[in-house]
Amino acid sequence: MWGGTGAVWGGSGAVWGCPGAVRGGSGPGPLRAIARALRGRREAAAGGDHGELSFRTGPRAALQKYNHKAQLEASSTLPAPLTDIKSNTLTTKRLFSTSHSSVDPKEIKKFQLLAHKWWDEEGDYSALHSMNDIRVPFIRDTLLNMSSNYHLGSPLSGIKILDVGCGGGLLSEPLGRLGASVTGIDPLEDNIRTADQHKSFDPVLAKRIQYKSSSLEDMVEECMEMFDVIVASEVVEHVADLEMFIKCCSQVLKPEGSLFITTINKTQLSYILGIVVAEKIVGIVPEGTHEWEKFVPPEELQRLLESHGFSVQAVNGMLYNPLTGSWSWMESTSINYAMHAVKSGAGGPSSPTESLSEMESEQCSATAGTSV
Repeated sequence: MWGGTGAVWGGSGAVWGCPGAVRGGSGPGPLRAIARALRGRREAAAGGDHGELSFRTGPRAALQKYNHKAQLEASSTLPAPLTDIKSNTLTTKRLFSTSHSSVDPKEIKKFQLLAHKWWDEEGDYSALHSMNDIRVPFIRDTLLNMSSNYHLGSPLSGIKILDVGCGGGLLSEPLGRLGASVTGIDPLEDNIRTADQHKSFDPVLAKRIQYKSSSLEDMVEECMEMFDVIVASEVVEHVADLEMFIKCCSQVLKPEGSLFITTINKTQLSYILGIVVAEKIVGIVPEGTHEWEKFVPPEELQRLLESHGFSVQAVNGMLYNPLTGSWSWMESTSINYAMHAVKSGAGGPSSPTESLSEMESEQCSATAGTSV
């Protein structure tokens, strides 16, 4: 999740910066061994004894122990080489869940422990707070460039936005301040309670934003083609069934509506920086937040979007600097990226849906809220 070309963690000469930093193709195992050795050494020092590993030989001994163990094992858990990932991206299919929901119960349990920390700007979600500095202008400017209407002071007035996986409302609130009518949904009720409580401090937001503990599938049943915009920021790498997720997005989005996604690419570099370094060594995000197997290459995401009636308009790389705590745009999509796609018009291919009655349409409009 962190880094890229020229990044603090990412430059070609950095210790963790490039695929060449992992010598011998031995995968993430040695890094884990070193991390465990360093952790054990710190714990031993804190306890006042020498511990199992000495200061001089700890990492070296850990590597020797790991290499010996690797020789005895026939299998390996390292991610596929970058060349394999690239060549297989469009020829292999993601293993989709057989469930009828895109919600992953394991992810719910994981984030429930952090539900009260959403608005701590220096805490576990600090990187998401700072991501607003680039993702909010990206959404705003893209929408303004597509429309001839401009409302001074409320540039997104009249636009209905569905924030999928809204968490504590970190992205819903700035979009509401820009004048949009925002419906934030999250399957975790604790997240919705946190979001509701925080928006209550601002009377304007209280009118423009409505939060709901709901899955995307539930929204399909309530509101077919009712939203102008869907945002799914740092969400798709946590869903159980990505194809179903994209299909549901298409069903609740109006023809010619916009879908904005930010997520993490599936590369060796994203494993090293986003999981080994960010979670296990530096602790930028809580350990266990991400699973490399669920990361999504932009080529795969684009293929899924196009197969469900979307046209991808933009793909931009994103770079996080952990020293400054700031995000910036970059050309490479090797770690994080943002994607904008537009659903085909009424005359183009779309998922078959039944027409809503006027009563159902009014109910859905109430769910989406009204702009102020």
